[in-house]
Amino acid sequence: MINWQIKRFSQLTTLQLYQMLKLRVDVFVVEQQCAYAELDDKDHHQGVYHLLGYQGDVLVACARLLPQGLSYPSVSIGRVAIAEAHRGGGAGHQLLEEALKVCEERWPSESIEIGAQHHLSAFYQRHGFKPSSTMYLEDGIEHIDMTLEK
Repeated sequence: MINWQIKRFSQLTTLQLYQMLKLRVDVFVVEQQCAYAELDDKDHHQGVYHLLGYQGDVLVACARLLPQGLSYPSVSIGRVAIAEAHRGGGAGHQLLEEALKVCEERWPSESIEIGAQHHLSAFYQRHGFKPSSTMYLEDGIEHIDMTLEK
């Protein structure tokens, strides 16, 4: 079972911050062999929330929830990551469901935009997202913008 926590940047402990950044770097930089600016100055903005999923003391999932206008004109979800050892058992769906629930609590009835890795578009479509762009390259990886209309 995953224990979910929602935190603003200022509420993260140093250990939680380290665990979150390590998970994101492990997935997006090391595993996907993609050198990119992980620290993009959005984590600490007012109105940004960090969703953390723990099994015991181990961070197994995380996502960043952003208010309108920071990444997209709409509310957005980004930095969606699942630890490699915890994939395939539904943790990704649990993470996205929890992220959508928190977005609805924080920003009721607001549409949500994401920049999804293209190979994950069917995953996001299962949660109601629809493509809103053609495929494009971001940091050498195929992406597509998707929107969940409210």
